[in-house]
Parts: sequence; structure tokens; C-alpha cells
Amino acid sequence: MKLEYILGAVLLALVVFGGGWVLLKAPVEEAKVSGGTPYHEIVDPSGFVNTDGITIGELVGKKVILVDFLTYSCINCQRTFPYMNAWYEKYKDQGLEIIGIHTPEFAFEKVRSNVQKALDGFGIKYPIVLDNNYATWRAYENQYWPRKYIIDIHGNIVYDHIGEGAYEETEMKIQELLAERAQVLGEKVVSDGGLAASGIIEVAIESRSPETYFGSGRNEYFANGERGIAGKQTLVVPDSLVPNALYLGGSWDIQREYAETAGESARIVYRYSAGDVYLVAESDAPVEIEVFQDGKPVGVYAGEDVVDGVVVVEESRLYKMIQNETPGEHVLEFRVKGAGVRVFAFTFG
Repeated sequence: MKLEYILGAVLLALVVFGGGWVLLKAPVEEAKVSGGTPYHEIVDPSGFVNTDGITIGELVGKKVILVDFLTYSCINCQRTFPYMNAWYEKYKDQGLEIIGIHTPEFAFEKVRSNVQKALDGFGIKYPIVLDNNYATWRAYENQYWPRKYIIDIHGNIVYDHIGEGAYEETEMKIQELLAERAQVLGEKVVSDGGLAASGIIEVAIESRSPETYFGSGRNEYFANGERGIAGKQTLVVPDSLVPNALYLGGSWDIQREYAETAGESARIVYRYSAGDVYLVAESDAPVEIEVFQDGKPVGVYAGEDVVDGVVVVEESRLYKMIQNETPGEHVLEFRVKGAGVRVFAFTFG
């Protein structure tokens, strides 16, 4: 779904044969404001979170609508959530509605209970539409996670932002459109002009390592095994490592979306250049992974999911594995202490 990180965000390319569409992880910042084009309705929803149902058409003429395309295991999406929550809290009673379009990257993100639990953890209270069939994604001709469209009181898309960043610009546009709404409806403008998200510290992103997939459908950076081939492989990690290449050690069962540990002891090794390391993974039962950096236990550079150098993988989600003070080149090693761990992707920040 992506090509490479630019300034810490990911570009992804996945051509879906027969569908004729391409998926991309968004660059950090790309926005445009236009005179507006008519909105597109939600199409063929697979379910809802935080609502029993919602359409854009029922809100046109009443609300300003922010449509946000997301998927919950995407770190780029996760970093936008505090801003979304702040905007919803401040402006929901002033005429703003936010609708999240959850378009999954991985099969486990199609499960409503997984989406509900993840978004509850992020404190998200606005309506979420499950777009499991990519129907609304295609209606908007979208190619990115995350992406935000704002629809004015007249039902026109007047703002389009790709990726992270531009939070002040986006909030000021919300305020402008809420003022227009109030004028059209003959209501009083109640905003104080302050920015709800002004106190949120924006994360600086710098990475030269690309998002890297484990499954045979997209494992172009797999260095010591057969790429694009599903099935079991027994692998040995070489002494010399190429930067930005994925190395697996031990027994693995590689499927289209993920690689699954097939023995009691397996290794993941990667020479990366970034500040932070994230792993998308799951397991049917808890399995420990020991985390090493540059040949030593990760120590003070452990991500928030790592305790005493160990992360326990079970839930289907993104795990925060390494958090360095500054970006740089390092060698990570994960030692998996059991069979049945399915690993989907590395992302870096």
C-alpha cells in the first residue's frame, strides 16, 4: 500500500488487480483548498462504531462535515487522533460533525470489535463507518491514509488534506466554515477564535527506512528468503546486513498478508535509519518478543509497549517497539519466544 517514507510519512503502492486502484500511505503534508465539488455519499457500509448509522446527505444543510479516511493500525493516522478529538470536543455543539471512514489495510481491521476496542483506546467518540469493501474509498477516488475532506453547509467539498500536519490550517478552515454555517442558518457565531489543538505537541518525523511488509503479497524488502512466495521457509540471518532489508531467522510460515512464526524460537533483524520503530502484529495467545538494538537489550530506548526489554504480543494492533531520542542508523533484533505470532509490517518514524 505504500512506496516509502518522505519526512517520516509513508508512501505505499499496492495495485489491486481487477479493481484498477492504487493505495498510498500519505506524505506528511499536502493540502488544497478549492471552490468546492459536490460531496460523495457513504457507500455500502459494513457497519458502524459510535453510531447506529449515518449518511452525509442527512447532514448537508445542517452541519459542516469533516470526512476522515483512516485505519487503526496506521501510525500516521494515530498521530492525527489527538487533533481530531480536540476539534470534535470544541466544535461538535457549534455545527461540526466528524465522520471517520475506516478503510482497513489488513484483514483483522475488518473486525468491528477490533476497531471498536482500538478507537475506544484512542478516546474517539465521533461516528465511524466501516468501509471494509473500499466502496466509499473508491467513491472519493482516495489513495491515502490519512486523508481529510471538509464539506461545507451547502454540501461541497471545499478542503482536502493528505497526511499529517497542517493542523492549524485545518482548524482555521473549520472555524471559517462554521461561521458561514451560522450566517446561513441565522445563528450566532460562538467560537472564541482560539485553536483547540494549540496545546498538542506535533511529533517531528524523520525516517529514511521504508514501510516494510512481511507477507508474500508485498515483501519486496525480504532479503534472505523467497519473495512473493507463500509457504514455510527455514531461514538463517547472515553476518552482513544490507540497510533497509528484512531478515528472518528460524522457521516461518509466510502468507499473503503476514509471516507467522512456525517454531519456538525465531528472529527478526533489520538495519534501519529512523527514530522510532513500530510493528503491526497479532497472536492467538500471548507470546513474548525480546527487543534488542545494536546487539544490546533495548533499555532506555524501549517503546511504550516494551517492559523490561520484552513486548507481549496478542492483540491485533500496532506495537511501539523502539523510541530513540534522535533519528539514526541502528540494527534491531526481535527474538520471538513462541510459535503463532503473525507479523504484518514495520513502520518507522
